[in-house]
Amino acid sequence: MKISLIIPAAGTGSRMKSVTNKQYLELEGKPVLAHTIERFHRIPEIDEIIVVAAEKELEYCKKAVVEKYGFNKVKKVISGGAQRQDSVYNGLLEISPNCDYVIIHDGARPFIKEEKIKEFIKTLSTENALVMGVPEKNTIKKIKDSLIINTIPREDVWEIQTPQGFSRELIFRAFKEASGKYHLFTDDSSMVESLKVPVKIFQGDYLNIKITAPEDLKLGNAILSLINEEIPKKVLEGYQNEN
Repeated sequence: MKISLIIPAAGTGSRMKSVTNKQYLELEGKPVLAHTIERFHRIPEIDEIIVVAAEKELEYCKKAVVEKYGFNKVKKVISGGAQRQDSVYNGLLEISPNCDYVIIHDGARPFIKEEKIKEFIKTLSTENALVMGVPEKNTIKKIKDSLIINTIPREDVWEIQTPQGFSRELIFRAFKEASGKYHLFTDDSSMVESLKVPVKIFQGDYLNIKITAPEDLKLGNAILSLINEEIPKKVLEGYQNEN
């Protein structure tokens, strides 16, 4: 199957309180967006990547990220819209006509593990809509006017992440039906849900966080160390011999 990846990276990230867009802040000496693209660029099943950037940052994104790190799977870097869903739709209009599935992944979510991407794609091949998420670990309360109304059963709640994947036909239909009402949807899967189409959940990783605040950068460097850490071969061999 042919897979197109759309990476929305046009948000300003006001909570970051930085003059530099959060997508271009550095983790281990490399822009956040570069880490994100790199995770997917290594996956053979990904045929093309569309990066959606802020209009004023198009050239910077091309030169400082795509060209600098040799991301030749990036077919285009295009301008985003007023809202995230506008940006995603702009990306959809640029995918190849022979694309079978579309995967959408946040530009500021650079900690997705490659093995998880591969597992996600394998599952997606048998589904029309697939969303990555993790079971909620905290107690969740519904409140109104600062008062607790009730406690929501934790086993019924998942935290939704990206990537989110859909058949080409389904995601285009969802965006068409939601036209003019994008503000009602907080993610792509909620538009598909509004069509009464089942969306399957795929268990992801708790480390797959989104960079939104300054403290996330400090946490991010620690997460990258965990993801990139390799056990020395001689240590691994010694463990295997002992067991």
